[in-house]
Amino acid sequence: QVQVVESGGGLVQAGGSLRLSCTASGLTFDDYVMGWYRQAPGKEREGVSCISRRGSSTAYAESVKDRFTISRDNAKNTLYLQMNNLKPEDSAMYYCAAVFFTAAVSLGGSCMRGYGMDYWGKGTLVSISS
Repeated sequence: QVQVVESGGGLVQAGGSLRLSCTASGLTFDDYVMGWYRQAPGKEREGVSCISRRGSSTAYAESVKDRFTISRDNAKNTLYLQMNNLKPEDSAMYYCAAVFFTAAVSLGGSCMRGYGMDYWGKGTLVSISS
């Protein structure tokens, strides 16, 4: 049984930092492209960042470039999102998702759009106060 579990959310002041983690079990982690997504109340889900199976390639939403860094530790089956210089508009539920790599998967395309992801976590809440 596959499980994807996010952690690390919380309440911080604007300008602060948080590191989110996502641990996956029940799958061969390095067979999967991984992504972070977020959804604020009343808004559509948006892709935040995606990372290739070995971590050599990444994609970011324009709104988080130069502030957020995605990484993964395949030995620990864990995905990370380091978030710096947080802004109130970053407040949202953050989700982690995994997709089995095929030639049809593209980091900046299908992954960032959240299309065809195989597994989703339940999310971790990030709240940024001004």
